[in-house]
Amino acid sequence: MDLALSNYNEQFLKQSPLAVLGVLRDLHKNQVPVRLSWSSGQFISKILEVTATGLIVDFGSQTQENQAAQKATNIQFTAETEGAKVEFMMPKIQPVDYLNLPAFHAPLPPTLWFIQRREYFRISAPLQPYYHCNTALPDGTPFQFRLCDLSLGGMGALVDGPLPEGLKAGMRFSQVEMDLSQWGKFHFDMQLITLSERKVIDGKNQTISTPRLSFRFLNVNPAVERELQRIIFSLERSAREKADRVK
Repeated sequence: MDLALSNYNEQFLKQSPLAVLGVLRDLHKNQVPVRLSWSSGQFISKILEVTATGLIVDFGSQTQENQAAQKATNIQFTAETEGAKVEFMMPKIQPVDYLNLPAFHAPLPPTLWFIQRREYFRISAPLQPYYHCNTALPDGTPFQFRLCDLSLGGMGALVDGPLPEGLKAGMRFSQVEMDLSQWGKFHFDMQLITLSERKVIDGKNQTISTPRLSFRFLNVNPAVERELQRIIFSLERSAREKADRVK
């Protein structure tokens, strides 16, 4: 699901050892979840220590994943922070003891990608099942829309039926309920940024237009951000599993 590393603009590539070290130390300090992924698997971890020569990352929660990671090559590290997405590759990682607990050691990457929020990776919501969001308009009328895509910065939504009268860019919505069925219900403050249309051609070669809304999240504190990261990782894993079943 991830964009290929080479698809990013060179301006986002950190090549100075000090710059690389600074980004990794920020990930460690803020305890940002890090996804390690390779051709046949992935797991979520966190950075336990960063030194000038390398980094220590925690074992994953599953023994099978940890064993597979030890044999894997070309492991991609991905982290989403409030301001950017961080990515880098490691040819191998080695198991080590860290404070009497199992962990992985990797040398310091020579370069890493630090992609600003405007370049954010967005995960598309599945076509089925729909994930609905519920809120109220300023006059108290219930307003429902469905999740189209999601990033740490905001979300895209589709509206079934005509748009409510008076809906306009800039409107703020408090504690919008996002119902993600098996992952539970979540509440976010958000602001409507743009109103547009999504056009698709159906099986009868007719154009179907659906109102599309773009929201940005407000008041994203670290706890909310961790929740969003968990949702994004879950949606991404679900999409990956579905793609694997289709093959």
